[in-house]
Amino acid sequence: MRDGFVKAAAGTPNIRVADCAYNGEQIITLIKAAAAQGVKVLALPELCITGYTCGDLFLQDTLLQGAEDALAHILEETKELDMLTALGLPVRSRWDGKLYNCAAVICKGELLGLVPKTHIPNYGEFYEGRWFASGAELDTLVELCGQRVPLCRNVVWECETVPNLVVGVEICEDLWAAQPPSIALARAGTTLILNLSASNELAGKAAYRRALVAGQSGRLVCGYVYADAGEGESTTDLVFAGHNMVAENGTILAEKRFGTGLTIGEIDVDKLVFERRRMNTFAPPKRDPMKDAHGIGIGRASFALETGQTQLTRPIPHNPFVPADVGDRRERCEEILTIAALGLKKRLEHTRASCAVVGLSGGLDSTLALLITARAMDLLGRPRSDILAVTMPCFGTTSRTKSNAQVLAERIGADFRTVDIGEAVRVHFRDIGQSMDDLSVTFENGQARERTQVLMDLANQRGGLVIGTGDLSELALGWATYNGDHMSMYGVNASIPKTLVRHLTGYAADEAQDSDPKLAAVLRDILATPVSPELLPPKEGEIAQRTEDLVGPYELHDFFLYYAVRWGFSPGKVFRLARYALGEDYGQETILKWLKNFYRRFFNQQFKRSCLPDGPKVGSLALSPRGDWRMPSDAVNALWMKELETL
Repeated sequence: MRDGFVKAAAGTPNIRVADCAYNGEQIITLIKAAAAQGVKVLALPELCITGYTCGDLFLQDTLLQGAEDALAHILEETKELDMLTALGLPVRSRWDGKLYNCAAVICKGELLGLVPKTHIPNYGEFYEGRWFASGAELDTLVELCGQRVPLCRNVVWECETVPNLVVGVEICEDLWAAQPPSIALARAGTTLILNLSASNELAGKAAYRRALVAGQSGRLVCGYVYADAGEGESTTDLVFAGHNMVAENGTILAEKRFGTGLTIGEIDVDKLVFERRRMNTFAPPKRDPMKDAHGIGIGRASFALETGQTQLTRPIPHNPFVPADVGDRRERCEEILTIAALGLKKRLEHTRASCAVVGLSGGLDSTLALLITARAMDLLGRPRSDILAVTMPCFGTTSRTKSNAQVLAERIGADFRTVDIGEAVRVHFRDIGQSMDDLSVTFENGQARERTQVLMDLANQRGGLVIGTGDLSELALGWATYNGDHMSMYGVNASIPKTLVRHLTGYAADEAQDSDPKLAAVLRDILATPVSPELLPPKEGEIAQRTEDLVGPYELHDFFLYYAVRWGFSPGKVFRLARYALGEDYGQETILKWLKNFYRRFFNQQFKRSCLPDGPKVGSLALSPRGDWRMPSDAVNALWMKELETL
């Protein structure tokens, strides 16, 4: 469970109604199978020891004693297993003479406690109120299997060996109710909610159930394991499909329906705690988080598990900023382009700018900026000729990028202008005593700053706005010339990472294929062009300066950025996930090399992010000093680099 990953599972045993001994053996088999696969927390269905569909048999002492005997056998047979399990059975309370639908929480042969169901459905096909009492205000002790344990719905279990693993339980209808117990449990620090369920199957119900589970895990910023009854339940009037799910913070990690067995996923409890810490609205002010809406206190207990490194099976995407599904990706691309265009539309309206000035290099970023600007003009009902696209060739410009810039501007319908800055840069170099043979950072940045000056002055001439082209990945690495391409009047790409820039440009090419094949063709050639600032002279007519050779692959840096900044993961955890997700494409030494470079540049280049132009946030992460990211420019990276040296 190193790095906060806890392997959790929902299990559905094949049962026989009212055959507690048989069901106990099936449960033992399933628990042992889960342990063999490294599961540390397991949820089994509601009333699985007896079966949910026992009807009036629940009132029979014979059945109730059989359930207790089966639980005692399960405790004995699993006492050597390093796992916390919650499983369902009916429990008699001698305190009030009532019968409760309970979850028994067990670990290493010990019965840690019993959680009664709060919301007892007695409508439609459900008749639980005929047999069971609500445990809403129950807080007592009962004796079961020779152990005296609490019977209380408001109790959580803290793992002594995994600091952020805190487990709570609710039962089936509790999730569907207006005031689920899991709300109070989460406010009390629970990071993993187990739901023991027996939800019958109806047409369309699975989609609603899935939305409930995903939504509750997102609303409570928790892991949520939903274990459903399945095969073996009586089909007199209902069918149970064993719809099992493992969710985390709004995402279904694993799911299975129409079957028995295990559904396994890894819950990242450290990630959940980080997100709760970041969201200051998670715990409402002026309320004791140890009490629920009725003022009933939350009890705390503990358990211990052996620690080790969880074997990961959960999906970790290569490109976390880019949806893997093609349909989702197209929808996301359209949404992002629209959001960015709406932001620019508002700025152009507010400033009454006569035009939008875009420096067009023939590369990816300026291409995307032009596409967004064209959309903004369309939304304003203005002609695209109100865009001034300016290409500024200099010492490193190749014929390929220069040609692509011109063709792109023509196909978009922008006003196009070429300003050769070579002579102006030479004069500037003579003024400051910079040799043309000294291909240093001054040689490069002098060109970038001259281009920005040209764009700013053209915008002044025409009463326009300079549209920034720098993307999120470049901002993270500081790969921008201070007061050069770093500066603009509105940065439309500022929260779009490089891996997403590619997909957005590809989406635009696909959309233009039928209506404007020439536009589609030039967009695809731009996609095929190596990423380069083109500040050093070409070699044999080809680009001599490749950005990814200098700072590292953007695929890696975007991965690092997402997990290091959006989720606050430690360098070691980022490294582990990168090896897991990208290890087939990059060797361990390569990943570590560029990870060190990422942390070094991210800290050292903060001063550039501290004075960014305005720009729209389009995704879950941005680095604006007025929005997501507040960091002193003088912050020291020593702690992070020290950890990297141990990897």
